[in-house]
Amino acid sequence: MTTTMLDTDRALVQAATAVAKLRCRSENHTVAAAARTTDGRVFTGVNLFHFTGGPCAELVAIGAAATQGVGELETIVAVGDRGRGVIPPCGRCRQVLLDYHPGIQVIVGPLDALRKVPVADLLPDTYIWAEQRLDASAIVRTGQWPMPTVPASRPASED
Repeated sequence: MTTTMLDTDRALVQAATAVAKLRCRSENHTVAAAARTTDGRVFTGVNLFHFTGGPCAELVAIGAAATQGVGELETIVAVGDRGRGVIPPCGRCRQVLLDYHPGIQVIVGPLDALRKVPVADLLPDTYIWAEQRLDASAIVRTGQWPMPTVPASRPASED
């Protein structure tokens, strides 16, 4: 579901663009991101390129927000250096955004047709981390890992 771009969304794109122009001047920093909280505060970040797979700008921005105690982010956008415009988040960032901020809107598209989409729309049939976590209390109580339930399974003795 695409949501209409507001003036605050355009300002978020401008904030990320300004950071890209100011801070993305080497091969180590090529993308800037800006994230807005539900109360209107904006946090920015740049990627940290490294051959081991350094963090993307979106992750740096949500980390910066987390250091200030932000609970929920509303909207995020990433902008490439050298005038590349808005770029969509990579798969890892999409998953992290969904896990930490499941209601977040992501600004994507060309500059003349920007749009906001829920992060879940960028990850159809996604893996939901919280749904896959084991019940740690069951492990503590029983001292054993819980056995998964397999639909239509039967004991091996019935083979």
